Amino acid sequence: MTSESQGPIVPREINTVFEGKIFSVQIETLTLPKGHELKAEIIRHPGSVVILPVTDEGRIILVRQYRAPLGRWAWELPAGSLKPGEDIEKAAGRECHEEIGLIPAALDYLGAYYPTPGYCDEKMHFFRATGLRIPGAADAAAHADDDEDIETGTFDRDAIRAMMAAGEIVDLKTIGGLALLG
Repeated sequence: MTSESQGPIVPREINTVFEGKIFSVQIETLTLPKGHELKAEIIRHPGSVVILPVTDEGRIILVRQYRAPLGRWAWELPAGSLKPGEDIEKAAGRECHEEIGLIPAALDYLGAYYPTPGYCDEKMHFFRATGLRIPGAADAAAHADDDEDIETGTFDRDAIRAMMAAGEIVDLKTIGGLALLG
């Protein structure tokens, strides 16, 4: 019998050690099937959406923003955390509007993946956004987060490959998301 067929392991104890605006940190005490105790340090995250905005010409829109943990600026796919109870497709449209200033006519779901399952339960939902248009008077206003200073750029795939080789694109959600486009 494999561990997967045994089902989830229920924690004996859960201790929340940090509660932040975006995520919390818990220490869960578990007993593994072979009897060993595990104190798992887990980041609990509400999940996120990652948008692959593709122009009518087939170019991809990226955002450049400062990433404090890295101490540098990085080019990435637009993305953002889910709000409690938020529909993932609506969240993808919201983030597209907030981060690149455009509204998608179509959002195609590409799948969901866990970027760091060794210590975080964040599930990233990937969407291709097409039919991008400038918001009109009837559209709700976009409100970028106060802690974001975002620049946008539109690139063809050769330029993106060169940016990855030069270390300008360093985050795995962007590299993984771009791979989903084929």
